[in-house]
Amino acid sequence: MDEMVFFDTLRQGLWVSVVMSTPILVAALVVGLVIGLFQALTSIQEMTLTFVPKLAAMVVVFWASMSFMTTTLTAFFTGELIPLMARL
Repeated sequence: MDEMVFFDTLRQGLWVSVVMSTPILVAALVVGLVIGLFQALTSIQEMTLTFVPKLAAMVVVFWASMSFMTTTLTAFFTGELIPLMARL
């Protein structure tokens, strides 16, 4: 295997992982900002107040975007990795 092909496949794999994780990270960021603003306005400094809503939002977004993640990962495998393995 040529090292150019290896690094290109690795780069594409990392990009697929970034694209797949973006919805969950955006949900955690938005919920974290809203909860942080709420805590700053009310002076409530409870640790579980930040953790539980973030976790719930991440689970909901993960459940909602599972088909997108599966489609993206399947396209990467069928378009890049399986043809690469067939050449070996």
